[in-house]
Amino acid sequence: MNRPTPLAATVLAALALVACGDPAEPTPYEPPEDGDYTPEPETAGGTESTFDHPAELGPPSVSPREALERMQETGPPAFAARVHGCRKVPYRTIGRVLTSLGVDLAADGDSAGALYRRSDQALGAPNYSARIPETTSLSVASASRLFDILVQAAPEVIANLPDQERCMVGETGAQLFDEDGRCTRRGLSCLLGTPATDAHVGLCDDTVARAATPEEGQRIAVASLLAAQLTCE
Repeated sequence: MNRPTPLAATVLAALALVACGDPAEPTPYEPPEDGDYTPEPETAGGTESTFDHPAELGPPSVSPREALERMQETGPPAFAARVHGCRKVPYRTIGRVLTSLGVDLAADGDSAGALYRRSDQALGAPNYSARIPETTSLSVASASRLFDILVQAAPEVIANLPDQERCMVGETGAQLFDEDGRCTRRGLSCLLGTPATDAHVGLCDDTVARAATPEEGQRIAVASLLAAQLTCE
């Protein structure tokens, strides 16, 4: 017969005492408070090496003053969404638009065609030899160069637009300006590629009236309307 060792006898005696004792009453549950636990940083990230995240949970709160300042800087939400969602017109598409309006892209000197050919990189054209694709966003430099080209092309557009097939109704071409120098709805519709509104005609007439000379005003008006059409403005 095997006798229990002293260690085993001690363990059995302790278990017997625990079994015979009164069961301990459970500690009532108390929910923790916010200040009971403060986590210690366990990673290398800190306030100096990570992005600034909002401390509060839920959607970030913006004061009315901050919202007003942001709207004044970027414009109303509907306008900002439309502008930021507008992709840059490809370089070759700009050339096709100018050609359809009567601009000679093969011209030399100070012509709009020569300026267009020299502005391929400024307008974000692709560089195939360097394997660089065409840019998709319109930068400030690209927008400035595009307007320079349109200002230079405006006299050609005004003179040649009535002879373009896209502006023909029967055998009559659309004139941008009538005999009194006022903007015509039919001519602006052909220029923009969409039906011109009263706002288009009014803006065109106002631009011509504010210029130093009618010729200068017509040039600026045509360039401005074309620039707005090509930049989602």
